Amino acid sequence: MPSERSRTYLVLLALWLMVFSASSQVIIVSPILPRIGEALGVGEALQGLLITSYGLMLSVFALITGPISDRVGRRRVLLYGTSFTALALLLHGLADTYALLLTMRALAGAGGGILSGAAVAYVGDYFPYERRGWANGWIMSGIAFGQILGIPLGTVLADWVDFRVPFLMFGGTMAVAWGLIWLYVPQPDVDLDPQRLSLKRSLLRYADLLKTPDTAIATVVYFLMFFSIGLYVIYLPTWLERTLLVSGEEVASLFLVGGLANVVAGPLAGRLSDSWGRKPLIVVSCLGLGLIMLATTYVVDGMLVAYGFFAAAMVMVAMRISPLQSLLSALVPARRRGLLMSLAVAIGQVGISIGAAVAGLAFTKYGYLSNTVIGAVAILLMAWLVVVGLPEPDASRETDVSLARARSS
Repeated sequence: MPSERSRTYLVLLALWLMVFSASSQVIIVSPILPRIGEALGVGEALQGLLITSYGLMLSVFALITGPISDRVGRRRVLLYGTSFTALALLLHGLADTYALLLTMRALAGAGGGILSGAAVAYVGDYFPYERRGWANGWIMSGIAFGQILGIPLGTVLADWVDFRVPFLMFGGTMAVAWGLIWLYVPQPDVDLDPQRLSLKRSLLRYADLLKTPDTAIATVVYFLMFFSIGLYVIYLPTWLERTLLVSGEEVASLFLVGGLANVVAGPLAGRLSDSWGRKPLIVVSCLGLGLIMLATTYVVDGMLVAYGFFAAAMVMVAMRISPLQSLLSALVPARRRGLLMSLAVAIGQVGISIGAAVAGLAFTKYGYLSNTVIGAVAILLMAWLVVVGLPEPDASRETDVSLARARSS
């Protein structure tokens, strides 16, 4: 039997690999869309639906899964979610028509929805509050490693072999994550929801979260975080290509640099938030990212400057995510944690979708400067809401902290 310390690291590894696989199979769609279009004879207008179908299903299934994970426990949901997602990704190998690929992306979105809220809620169940920033920082670095390793490799495989191969690859890593969860991730000993599941009861509980000031503001904060990211990031490559006349390879290297910055900053930010508090890091990161957004079109005049700006932006993003997730995990008791985190994930998907739509309209009519200004306003509004509307939880006051350590059932 592994020691308690070894078990903790195995839990981190299992959740990290799950996040790496889930995020990589989402991000890979954008760079290989031209390959998909060529292989299946799909125009650009229809290609966007592959992303829309995924996001829509993720939001729906995140909301469905939240009450279920509070009732049956996070471990079972993680096992079902990883196995379902792995199967959905492996079925991409059969997608020889656009309709089939669209269906597989929707199924993968359902799997992503099952996993998203449960993964963050599990950290809240397993780790005491004073270590959640550290844990979330390491686990969420899986997203950055996807940018550094998974996406370049997947893009090369799509170009050289077939567009389906990256999905098969990430299906394989998700299957490994399932095995690690099965072997090493226990069900934390926390209070579960004792009441029977029903649609009416679940809707009432979501309504209660939206009526409670702390949790209602938390969902708005999550929306603004992803809304601003959608505004700033989605049309940045297009602006760079048009303004600086850079190549696609140079744009790809920009995201590599951003991923490296995120890998370094994420775990460090999580650890600092454990000792300094969540709110200070969140607010500082929002202010920093707002300034970066506003200065981008005025200062970035070459790729060297663009590397610095994008790396700084990714550091600011990393400084927000793990502290904010850790803060949210302490706003409700364990038996409502899955509910809140799933609601936040769904709202975040809505935020990035609306941000992408607004970004397209603003970019087309007013140029990229308008994207940066709207994004900066949104992120500064987020900072203000964090200051005035969210508490800084205290580990000694968390109702279920004595049960937050996991024990094998």
